[in-house]
Parts: sequence; C-alpha cells; structure tokens
Amino acid sequence: MNLFRRCVILTHRYLGIALSLIVAMWFASGIVMMYAGGMPRLTPQLRLERLPALELSSVRLTPSEAAERAGLQGTPGRVVLLSVMERPAYRFVGGRSTTVFADTGEVLGDVSLAQSKTIVSRFMNLPEDQVQYDRTLTRVDQWTLGQGRQMPLYKFRVDDGSATELYVSPQTGEVTTLTTRRSRALAWIGTIPHWLYFAALRANQPVWYRIMVWTSTLVCGLAVLGLILGITQFRRQKPFRLAASIPYSGWMRWHYITGVVFGVFTLTWAFSGLLSMEPYAWTNATGLEVSRDVFTGGPVDLSRFSAMDPAAWDRLLGGRAIKEVDFVRIQDEHYYLVRHAPEDPAARRRERLHQPYNVTGRADPDRLLVTASTREVRREPFSVDSLVARLRTALPDVSLVEQQLLSEYDSYYYSRGQQRPLPVLRVKFNDPARTWFYIDPEMSQVLAQVHRLNRVERWLYNGLHSLDFAFWYSSPLWDVGMITLCLGGLASSGIGLLLGIRRLRRGAVRTASSLVGAPPVSEPGGSMSGSLR
Repeated sequence: MNLFRRCVILTHRYLGIALSLIVAMWFASGIVMMYAGGMPRLTPQLRLERLPALELSSVRLTPSEAAERAGLQGTPGRVVLLSVMERPAYRFVGGRSTTVFADTGEVLGDVSLAQSKTIVSRFMNLPEDQVQYDRTLTRVDQWTLGQGRQMPLYKFRVDDGSATELYVSPQTGEVTTLTTRRSRALAWIGTIPHWLYFAALRANQPVWYRIMVWTSTLVCGLAVLGLILGITQFRRQKPFRLAASIPYSGWMRWHYITGVVFGVFTLTWAFSGLLSMEPYAWTNATGLEVSRDVFTGGPVDLSRFSAMDPAAWDRLLGGRAIKEVDFVRIQDEHYYLVRHAPEDPAARRRERLHQPYNVTGRADPDRLLVTASTREVRREPFSVDSLVARLRTALPDVSLVEQQLLSEYDSYYYSRGQQRPLPVLRVKFNDPARTWFYIDPEMSQVLAQVHRLNRVERWLYNGLHSLDFAFWYSSPLWDVGMITLCLGGLASSGIGLLLGIRRLRRGAVRTASSLVGAPPVSEPGGSMSGSLR
C-alpha cells in the first residue's frame, strides 16, 4: 500500500509541476471567456449596420443579366445584391466569389490598396488621413486564423482612440475582420490561452490538435490522481476531528483542501474540454442525410427576378434603407430575402455557446421575405405540414416517430442570448442513429441535425463544461456558480504551481550545493507529517 501511495504521490507531484500552470491558465481564462466570448471578429450585425444602403435607382441589371455578364456556368450557391465601393453590385458565391456591378455590368477585379483604404474610411465613418496601411497578409496572423483561403488581405490601423485594426479582402472589396485594443486584450487573456490559439501553433492544425488532446488527457490523469490522494491521505480520527484528519500544513494543507472540494470539477472540465476536440472521432457516426433542395425545391432560377423598382420597394419597406437582398428559392417559390438597417443594433447579444454539432441560422428581426412574383411580404411561416411532407418524401424508408413545434428551447437546441430562431419544428426519426431535425418554419430550412451520439456529446461536453442545465442556465445563479467553481479550481492549481516552483527551487539549490560541496539551505514551506512527502 505504501508503494502504491508513493507512486501516486510522485506521479501527481511531477505531473502537477509540469501542468499546473496550464490548468491555472485554463481556469482564469475560462472566467474571461464567460463574458468576452471568442476571438475578435466582425459580427454579422455590425457588418450589416456599417454596410452602405443600396441605391436601387442605380441598379440597371437584373440578376440573370449580371450572371450573363460574368459568364457564369451553372447556378451559384448564393446570389446577393449589396453595395461594393458605394455602388450596387451582384455577388455570386460559389467556389470563388464573382462580383458584378449592377449599374454598368463591370466585373470587379482585385481592389487596389488605395480603394481598400477608402473602404475602411467609409466603414469607420472617418477621414482617410486617420486610416494607416499596415501590411499585406499572405499568411494568417493572430486575428485571421481560419481565413487562410481568403488571402491575401490588406491590414489597416485606424486612429480612433480604440486602436481599431481592420482587414480588407481585395477579392471582394469588403472588411472581413475588425479588432480593437479591448477585444485583442480580452482575447489574449481569454480565448488564446484557453484554446492555445497562438498563431504559430494554431496555423499547424495537426500539431495544435495533438497538443490539445494530449494535454487534456494528462490533466484528466492529474485530477484523478489528486482525488485518489484526497481519499488515501485522509486520516480517520476517533473521536473525529477534521483538522487533525488532514496530514498537511501550510500551503500544502490548502492545496489538499481545495483539491478535495474542487477536484471533481477540475476532472470534469478537463474531460469535457478533451471531448470538445472530438478525439478518436468517436462521434463521427452518420445520421440521416437531407439535401438542401428538399426544402428549396431546387436551384434558384434568376430569370424569375425582374428589374428593381425603387419606388415600389420604398413603399414596401416604409422608407427603411435596404442593406442586402438575397435571391432565394423556398418550397418551389422564389423570394427576395431583404435585410434592412437594424432598428436597435445595441439590443443584440453575442452568443457565447460552443455546441458540439452545427447549428445554422439565427433570429433576425431585420429581414423581410418578399415574394418575387407579387412583391408582397410573406409574414406567415411555412406550414408544419409542408415541412414534414418534404421530409417524408426525402426519407420514404425511415419512420417518423414524433413531430413538435417548439415555442421554447429544449435541451439540444437552445441559446442563452436568445440568438436561435423560435418557434422551431423538431422532427424525430427512427433510423439507427435516432436522428432529430430542427427546422425553421419562417425560412423553411434545417437549423440542426442531431443524432444519438451528438446528444450524448452534448451532455458530456456542454453539460460538464458549461454546466448549461436548464434549471439555472438563464439566471444569475449560473454566473455565480461558474465563477465560484472556477476560482476554486484556480486556487487549487495556483497553489499547486506555487508548491511546484518551491520544489524546483529546492532541487536546484540542492544540486548547486552538492556541486560545490556546501550544505543545502532549507526553505520554509508546508509539509506533511509522516515519511511520504
């Protein structure tokens, strides 16, 4: 038994010396991430707010005419009318974006550096002399991780008091990323240390992935060993006295106490963090596959959209400025999906949730769906019967076991910031993967597709990592509980880091003393009564 205890003590000690800094960093940065969110980015809401209003009177071409001018073959994935360099333009998004100006039919080439500077100036509503060119990126930097396919990018600095930095794509003539001094600082003490999102490391995906998986695995082992020691080192006294049952003093005593109290949460957070990396591809089961055409009816026919009538659109929108128009097909009908100027940009909360499966779409009060044939606003959602009928037709060999229109979030489709659309149609199928679909009746599109292993991962990852249980997730109690637990874990790992530094210092002193033949100098600190320490 003594040999086992000694092995556990030594393993926990030296694993702790190696890992306590990163564990303490995870707890501290986790508190920051609760309120700062992820990496700095240009949010869809801010992009729409800063996007110039469309001058419909300058639109001379229809979408089909613009596609012909661009020489496009086939139907692009998305067609949108927006302002590019203060001019209306059609953007055809497929393998590569193609932009055609709607006033002349000219195809946009690469935007020059001077033009990009003007774009930034107008985006920020500042004179150009407050915009300074920084450099041209050909490889990702700290704030453009994940934008490798958009390279090159022009980077600009703005003299606006917030030290704003913006990145412009010469391919599209749009701002792709925006950071400020505050958002960068929060990222450096939040997301970057928490996820080890250091550009040099994160740019090498395989290496970054292995480091995250193996570090999380070792921390799980460290926490398990700590819990074992919490049990085996506890001394049962008769009569029972708690103070005498803890065989440590000084900082070691506090490390023991905080480890016993918060060790389980350290283990569950490390384990759930490991699962967020989806190691060993254990959730890669295949559920039901449904083509996008099931709900659209097929690709968009651009000839169904006629020339823009500025007066008619002004009456339809009550004078509100149009920012973007998407040309879409929904259930075999063609529509203009119109996004107008946000009525209350400050009212939108940023979503902080990272779900283990993809959830598309967001609640968007700043859009209208207008029928292409009649130019009437569609205000009613698509019927549940039509949505279910299309799913049944697409999956004729799979039995449907339940359909329900939800007016509130459930345990697998939810949002603390109320960012996900409601109501939502939930449809359950009896396939081997037990697939559930969440469908937006307003836009007739699948928002989430969740199979059985996704639902298991939801509880093992989000449930353990975010403690996002319905009974408290939307109340201030969640904040209090999470911060308390994080501070407890931070105290335990921080004390462990202190003890590790002291032990390394004593070892260095002993080594130096043995080399020069002098007696080692003892250092005060916590100790454990008994022979094992």
